[in-house]
Amino acid sequence: MSSNKECVVIVGATGAFGKVMVERLLGKRLGVVAVARSAAGLADLAANHPGLVPCIADISDDASIEIIRAALPGPVRMAVHGPGVSVAGGVLAVDTRSMVEAVNIKVGGLLRLVRAVDAHLVFNSRLVAIGGHYGFEPTAYAAAAGVANAALVNVVRQLSLAYGERGITAHLVAPGPADTERLRRVAADRARLQGTSVEAVLDAMKAESSLCVFTEPGQVAWALEILLAPEASAMTGSSLMLDAGRRRGLP
Repeated sequence: MSSNKECVVIVGATGAFGKVMVERLLGKRLGVVAVARSAAGLADLAANHPGLVPCIADISDDASIEIIRAALPGPVRMAVHGPGVSVAGGVLAVDTRSMVEAVNIKVGGLLRLVRAVDAHLVFNSRLVAIGGHYGFEPTAYAAAAGVANAALVNVVRQLSLAYGERGITAHLVAPGPADTERLRRVAADRARLQGTSVEAVLDAMKAESSLCVFTEPGQVAWALEILLAPEASAMTGSSLMLDAGRRRGLP
């Protein structure tokens, strides 16, 4: 059923970051269309947030375009592309299929989302990709994520040019690692290889940042709230670094 109430579309809504985004943006009195592959995960999310519109779709597949489009209840104020990808090891060891899959999910997925919402975008709508700091600061253990997130920087800038005449802006939010179940699985794998403990690996990862901390999901949700402000239109095509100082290089 169509509605005049503006909504936010969140891809990756059942993840650690996505759940917090959903809660915070519903608090802004916006409708939320939550997109994820897991029917069970979306059912749990919808049970906790009755106003949410669940949308089961695989953003790595072109079929997701029509599925998301059909779920939209009205004007789209913001579209957020935030699915995670496998870390998958360093550049010398990464499986080429993992690299291609990461680019498909991050870049192909963003384009699918944008095409799904295009007709529902309004003046001052926001297109937001959650990219991760690995796109700016390559590491020895996250080649696929690094390449895919680096490509997002270019795509976001291209979107800013393509949508500028319509008053629609595009943004990249680049958080550092967060202390999630997914990160702890990565840390456990590294701990086994290094013959050390998970906590030692996590401490070493924290030490990679200036503040020696992980990014919190709530900080990423805060960035989305900031981007909803009309003044944020001056930042189109830009990258918001929420990495606690992990990036060491100059622009």
